[in-house]
Amino acid sequence: MPLTLRALLELPELGLRLLAGEPGLDRPLPWAHVSELADPTPFLEGGELLLSTGLALPAGARERRCYLDRLAEAGAAGLAFGTGLSHQQVPAELVKAARARDFPLLEVPRATPFIAVTKAVSRSLAADSHAEATRMSGALQALAGAATGVDGLGAVLRRLARELDAWVVLLDVAGEPLRAAPASARGRVAGAAELLDRLRAARPPAAVTVQAHGERVTAQALGAGRRTRAFLLLGSERAWTVAEQHLLGAAASLLALAMEQTGGLDSAARRLRAGLFELLAAGQRDLVAEVVRPLWGALPAPPLRVLALTGAAPARTAAADLLSAQGVAEPCFFAEVDDRVLVLAESPALLAWCRELPVRVPGLTLGISDPVTEVAEGHRQALAAADAARGHGRVVLEFADLGGSGLLGLLDPRRAAAFAQALLSPLSTHDATGRGDLLTSLRVWLGHHGQWDPAAQQLGVHRHTLRNRMRRVADLLGKDLESPGIRAELWLALHLHRPD
Repeated sequence: MPLTLRALLELPELGLRLLAGEPGLDRPLPWAHVSELADPTPFLEGGELLLSTGLALPAGARERRCYLDRLAEAGAAGLAFGTGLSHQQVPAELVKAARARDFPLLEVPRATPFIAVTKAVSRSLAADSHAEATRMSGALQALAGAATGVDGLGAVLRRLARELDAWVVLLDVAGEPLRAAPASARGRVAGAAELLDRLRAARPPAAVTVQAHGERVTAQALGAGRRTRAFLLLGSERAWTVAEQHLLGAAASLLALAMEQTGGLDSAARRLRAGLFELLAAGQRDLVAEVVRPLWGALPAPPLRVLALTGAAPARTAAADLLSAQGVAEPCFFAEVDDRVLVLAESPALLAWCRELPVRVPGLTLGISDPVTEVAEGHRQALAAADAARGHGRVVLEFADLGGSGLLGLLDPRRAAAFAQALLSPLSTHDATGRGDLLTSLRVWLGHHGQWDPAAQQLGVHRHTLRNRMRRVADLLGKDLESPGIRAELWLALHLHRPD
C-alpha cells in the first residue's frame, strides 16, 4: 500500500505534528527531499514531502507566504518544518498560508533528525516495491497458466482486467471485438477507431495511450514482423505502475504468441484450403466434402455463389482472418488462391456479411458470381466481376450486373480510354483545324452500316462528299474501312470517345 502523510504522522518514533492541511494527508508519497534553498521548486518533480529548517526562509511575512505558495503550485505533497534550529517554532505566516490552501504542514521536533523521516519513507517505498514485485510475479505466473487453459485468450483477458483494475477488449484486425472483460467492455470500442488507425500504420507491438473521458485508454497492436493479427484495447481511471506496465507487456506478448501459434496452423490450413478449392473446381465435390466436414463444417450445397476478394496482400490477409473468425459462428469455406480470397456462399446471411467486408477492410474489391451448380463456372464469373469492379472504381459488383453494362462493362476504363484516344487522335487533330468533321461523319456512317445515302442524308451532305471524307479517314488512320474488324474497333473507340 503506498505510503501517505497520514501514515507517516502515525509513526510514533518520528513524533511529527500536523499544523495544517488535513485534507491532503491521504495523497500517496513518492519521496521525501531535504532542501534549504530559498526556492527549491525547480528541483522538485511533484509529489515530494519537502523537509526544511527554514535556514533560507525570507524574513518578511509576504515573502514567507509566497514561499509556501510556490511549493503548493509545484505539486509538493507537503512541508515538514524542523524546529529547534533556525526557528524555535514554525513561523505563523507559514501556518496561516498552509491553512488557507489546505496544504499539509508538519512540525518535525528537534529530537527527530531529518534522516529518520527520509529512512521511514524509503523503507515504506522498498516494502511497497517488494510487495508489488511479488504480486506481479504471481500475476505473471497466473497469466501464463491462463494462456495454456481452455479459452486461453479469454482467460488472459479476464486475469489482466483483474490485475490492472481495468476493462480489456481483444479486437480483430478490422476493429471488431473478439473477447472482452468484462463483457460490457465491448461498448468501449466505438470511440477507438482513430487509435486503431494510428496503429495500423506501425509495426507491432506498437502502442498508443490517450486520456479520454476521465480514463487512460491504451491500444496495442498484437502480432509479429509486419503483420498485425489483432488489437488489445484497455482502459482504467488510474495510471498503472511500472510493474503493471510490465505485466501489460507480458500479457500482450502471450496473446501475440498464441496468435502466432494459431498462425502457424493457419499457414498449413491455407495450403490445404487452396488445394481443396482446386479439386472443387475440377469437379471433385464428394472427395472434398469428406475432408472439409470435420474441419470447417459441411460444404455449401448447390446452387451456391462464388465470391472473389481482391486487393493488396494486407487487405487479403485481413479478409482471411475475418473469414476464419466468421467460421466460428457459421460454417464458411474459403481459400486463398492466386492472390485472391475465394469464398463459397450459400446462405443469404453469409453473403450479406461478405458484402460488408470491403467496408470493414479498405482496399478490398468483391466480385460475386450468379448462383451456380459448378464451382469452376462460379469461379470464372466471380473473377470477371472482381476485375470489372476494380477497373470501374467499384468495391462490390455482381456478375449479373456486367450484362447490363454491355461489352464496355468488361473493359478497364483507363486502358479503354487510352486505346480510343490513340486510335482516333489523327481524326481529332484534323477536326481541330476546322477542315471538316471526320469524327461525326465516321460515327454516322458506321451507324448506318456503311450505307452512303442514308448516312449522307443524315449529315446533310452529298454522298460524294461523304465518300471523300471516309477516304480521308482511311488515309489518316491507315486502316481499311471495309474490314469488319476495323469497323468494330472504330465503333467501340467512338463510343469511348463520346460515351453518350
